[in-house]
Amino acid sequence: MSRDLGLRRLRGHRGHRGLGACVLTVALALTASGCVVVHGEREVLPATTRAEAAEALEAFTAAYNEADKAYDGSLDADHTTGALADIDGARLKAGRANSPEGNAGHTPLKLTDAKFTIPKKAGWPRWFLADAAGNKGGDARWLLVFTRSGLDETWQAAYLTLVAPDDIPEFRTDGEGWAEAVPADSAEPVVEPGELSEDYAAYLKDGGGAFADGPHTSRWREQREKKSSRPGLATQYIDEPVTGGDYAPLALRTKDGGALVFFTTRHFEKQTAAAGASVPTPNKDVLALTTGEIRQSLTMEFVSTEVALDPAEGEVEILGRVQGLTAAQGE
Repeated sequence: MSRDLGLRRLRGHRGHRGLGACVLTVALALTASGCVVVHGEREVLPATTRAEAAEALEAFTAAYNEADKAYDGSLDADHTTGALADIDGARLKAGRANSPEGNAGHTPLKLTDAKFTIPKKAGWPRWFLADAAGNKGGDARWLLVFTRSGLDETWQAAYLTLVAPDDIPEFRTDGEGWAEAVPADSAEPVVEPGELSEDYAAYLKDGGGAFADGPHTSRWREQREKKSSRPGLATQYIDEPVTGGDYAPLALRTKDGGALVFFTTRHFEKQTAAAGASVPTPNKDVLALTTGEIRQSLTMEFVSTEVALDPAEGEVEILGRVQGLTAAQGE
């Protein structure tokens, strides 16, 4: 498949802070010889306290509900980043375009039974996982990864996925209950966490690789194959890895030596009508995010967040995926 689908990327995404190291003093201790400065970029420390993690989840939920009720992305912009900010921001933009008065069907999100997995690590960003039951999404658990690059910054949710309770692995922890972050270049899981986004994008195009069959792998490829060629309409796909800045993969060591990895991908779907035919009219939310006139083709851009069980040996299993349309172009 040609990589150039005539795509005009309409980023329009909210700007995100970089995840470069911040030289911050996080503790100061006095000894008999004088002052000893402990630097957050050098010392292996828990990312946060459990109480602060609970406060971050509560603040996110409150902001998310305010934004959803008003269809106003500015109300939760300080509490989201990376892929989740792209998905959530586009959803709210479309909602506001179609319902300027707000979300008449708003039902507040309630997250209960929250559990926090907090890794010890050196350097920034620091991050943690919140695992909660929600009043939406059936029995699935809501997995949210919060990150920040400095002590004075607000905790922001970068990843959100919904996973069946039985699919969530046990994590390796020390004697105090702190978890272990897995470096992006770790060779201990089957696939380096930093390579999962690229490998997944390649798998969706060509198949093969280290991924187990499932709804987000083999079945998704089968669905695409069926849609790719229909009478009067051709559909093309491009999948891209996204790994920089606030989209960087984040991984936790599992008890069996593997890793639970959160990562991001970007996807394009271009529908082209044959001569004398037309592209099916998209729904109002797609139209709200579309620029240009849909004459012969429509290219849609999606951002997707995935969570994968990357074992010490065996196949990688995609446990959950949340995808959202972020832009579209008519031609």
